Amino acid sequence: MRIPAHSVCTAIRDDIVSGLFERGSRLTEEQLARRYGVSRVPVREALRTLESEGFVTTRRHAGACVAEPTEQEAADLLEIRLLLEPLGAARAAQRRTEAHLKVLRGLVRLGQERARRGQGEDLRALGTWFHETLAQASGSPALTALLTQLRHKIAWMYVVEQPALPVEQWAERGAIVDAVARGDGERARALAVLHAERTVGAHRLRGPVPARPGREKVRASQHAVNISSART
Repeated sequence: MRIPAHSVCTAIRDDIVSGLFERGSRLTEEQLARRYGVSRVPVREALRTLESEGFVTTRRHAGACVAEPTEQEAADLLEIRLLLEPLGAARAAQRRTEAHLKVLRGLVRLGQERARRGQGEDLRALGTWFHETLAQASGSPALTALLTQLRHKIAWMYVVEQPALPVEQWAERGAIVDAVARGDGERARALAVLHAERTVGAHRLRGPVPARPGREKVRASQHAVNISSART
């Protein structure tokens, strides 16, 4: 059975975003293959993909390492998000399906309920799901892929604080959905801009985690990849 490189890529990316692989730490093919229970071939392909995405860099005499983004690079991500998310909302107003609207409205309803109850962890997951669905409703696979990658990188570089007024935040998302449902692209874009601008202040850069003497930067515990999509 050959494990798809994209499954290995997802597993490595998730471990980078979660902080399991620290910034600047080496990523050897042998170590990663052993960790995920795969051969070195899909690991090599995955590292090339992650390098193109900016999560991995290749250093002379060191090989593949987790990238160490600068503060400016992190700030650029939030600025790019301010451009792409409103574009996705405007496109969704023209291309969404009834299935998209049903999911978006359901998420807003759940979000408002959880916000009133103060269930913060649920809100974080629902918010991610909402924005993923809104991106998919744009009908543009390229834009959806860019926004997905952007969310991964922002989660890697920033801690996002819980909003002081989560009910209002979900009301803003509800207004975006209403504009999308009416096919009002300009209104959806404007509301998405306001929503994104108001959430920028909740982002706090993650500080580097100092390495303790004797601690390995890449932990050696096993982490099997999801092979449900693998072909025999």
